[in-house]
Amino acid sequence: MNNTNKFSEFARLHQDKEFFVMPNPWDVGSTRIFSQLSFKALATTSGGMAYSLGKPDGQVTRDEAIKHCCDIASATTLPVSADLEKGYGDSPESIADMITAIATTGVAGCSIEDYTGNPNSAIYDSSLAVERIQAAHEARLKLDNDFVLTARCEKFLWNEKDRDAVIERLHAFESAGADVLFAPGMEDLHDIELLLHSVSKPVNVIMSSPDLTYGLDELKELGVTRVSIGSSIAQLVYGKAITAIKELAESGTFNFVHDAMDYEELEAWFK
Repeated sequence: MNNTNKFSEFARLHQDKEFFVMPNPWDVGSTRIFSQLSFKALATTSGGMAYSLGKPDGQVTRDEAIKHCCDIASATTLPVSADLEKGYGDSPESIADMITAIATTGVAGCSIEDYTGNPNSAIYDSSLAVERIQAAHEARLKLDNDFVLTARCEKFLWNEKDRDAVIERLHAFESAGADVLFAPGMEDLHDIELLLHSVSKPVNVIMSSPDLTYGLDELKELGVTRVSIGSSIAQLVYGKAITAIKELAESGTFNFVHDAMDYEELEAWFK
């Protein structure tokens, strides 16, 4: 699938509200592995990207993020959506510039969130948050290809768990031009159902909490269009590696090798 087809196919998935799962690779190797399965699209993960660069989440530079997106998009025939966090800028103008820049990497869409990057004042005020999404929308209209814009409200992640306020903000993002609406941390099925009935655009749900009591079937039945998994698999892989290397360093034992994938089996994923 060439880049033009990636753009149009990703847009089609959302326009048709076709249910799909969009896992989140964090480097070229994981991208190649995920691409060989039955998924229809992939997304980057800010946490996984940061870990692959030896940094905490949120500390990756704009240039590093652009290069990362280029690497991921080039490693797969599937459409890729970029997790751009807050867009590497605060002003609407900086968001518009980022949309223009990231579109050159080959990704077929991106997400922009309303988290400021400052835990002490975590969420942009409503007017600025909406202006940022409007600027992103206007910038993508100038692109040569379809480009799917996801708007994220982060209030649930920053202890502002007012469901109605979150839905109101997502509705405002929809009016500002967002194609997909996303409230990470909104995990109650009743809340998700209310969101689905309050907006007309597709909704993304992230499946990353160990406490969830439902699965894909329930989300599909509700009418969710897109499911992502965030940094959870990157956390799993790095966590297992840390446990293994700590065993070697602290105990001098090698029990972790029993859980390692066979060398030839792993090699086959990269041929």
